Amino acid sequence: MDNYHDPIKHIKFLRQTLSQDKKPIGYFISAGCPLAVKLPKEQWPLIPDVAGLTQFLSSELSSKTDVKNDYDKLLDEISLAQKSIKNIEDILSFIRGLKDVSVGNSVRGFSNEELIKLESEICTKIVSKLDVELPNKESPYHKLAKWISIDREKPVEVFTTNYDLLMEQAFEDLSIPYFDGFVGSRQSFFDLRSVEDDLIPNHWTRLWKIHGSINWFQKKNHQVFRSSRTKEIDASQLIYPSHLKYDQSRKMPFLALMDQLSRFLRKPNALLIISGYSFNDEHINDCILGSLRANPNSMVISMLFGSLTEKNKENDSTTEKYPKGVDAALNRGNLAIWAKDEAIIGTVRGKWKLGALLEDEDNLANCLSKRDDEEAALCDLDLGDFSKMGDFLQALIGYNQTLLDEK
Repeated sequence: MDNYHDPIKHIKFLRQTLSQDKKPIGYFISAGCPLAVKLPKEQWPLIPDVAGLTQFLSSELSSKTDVKNDYDKLLDEISLAQKSIKNIEDILSFIRGLKDVSVGNSVRGFSNEELIKLESEICTKIVSKLDVELPNKESPYHKLAKWISIDREKPVEVFTTNYDLLMEQAFEDLSIPYFDGFVGSRQSFFDLRSVEDDLIPNHWTRLWKIHGSINWFQKKNHQVFRSSRTKEIDASQLIYPSHLKYDQSRKMPFLALMDQLSRFLRKPNALLIISGYSFNDEHINDCILGSLRANPNSMVISMLFGSLTEKNKENDSTTEKYPKGVDAALNRGNLAIWAKDEAIIGTVRGKWKLGALLEDEDNLANCLSKRDDEEAALCDLDLGDFSKMGDFLQALIGYNQTLLDEK
């Protein structure tokens, strides 16, 4: 027997929950979100996803002749180690692991100087692709920022695995104050006490970049700072922290910011909304699931782009698009995933099916689209598209104001 979920019921629940000013609410932005920024076809995407960024790096850094260069040789070594060469984060993790043990030695045919040069070239190319700006103030990032700016007793906390500066741009375009853990103006330093003890004004949004940023740098003495630029002399970019062993000082931002995600999810009745995340980062998965187990009263809703499954055109078989997310949601009652055609809510997987007519005075129907299906009540939910989610959040601003007026 097939299971079904009523989208109107769950959207109304989400709308009501996101409009509470005393509830701990967080928003998690991941790699798929920049793809939702609308641009002319020839300019899209503003920033590619992880796979697209990895392809870009290979096209830029691989040898243009039959003779392999150092980047090609690095990919060969990664393959021999049975690691992925299709994910730039895995590539960076591998090269930094080699660099840690290559001082005074040659490792897999690379000297320490060659590895430092390779890492620098990779980071420079990443920055060149990610150092972009949102085209206008109608982007989903700006709509999210406008919703965040509503006065609340408890400020919204934004978590992101992205290295770009798009969320910062949206906040600054709209004059919304935020705190990212750094203080100062020339070379801003990380203030661990303010993060851990929450010594920040309530009207400041919290922005936690748990995989680093293109304007974070580390000096040779290991001091970490944030710059107003994306290039610094005698300092290396801090993007993707997998190479850090977390056994250095707790002032190193990454451990503190991962702790902050766990700390948020352990707050009473916390709600975290996720957009653009495919559940392919084991560190993030472990943090989320461990926190949800420790605090059954918290809730995570992950908006997934597209359908939960996809068909193999060659043999007409069906495979899961988000296998790790599906497995987690089927075994964790306070983790829900909402995809275009299906959802897993309360560990129950089912298709979206209308329990009432697709007519709603509050425009909830804008989140849905009917299917050309023999069952007329089946429908698709569009909130996995970050652009549609931005529209939904912007519509909440008026709804939230109505609730406040009624108090």
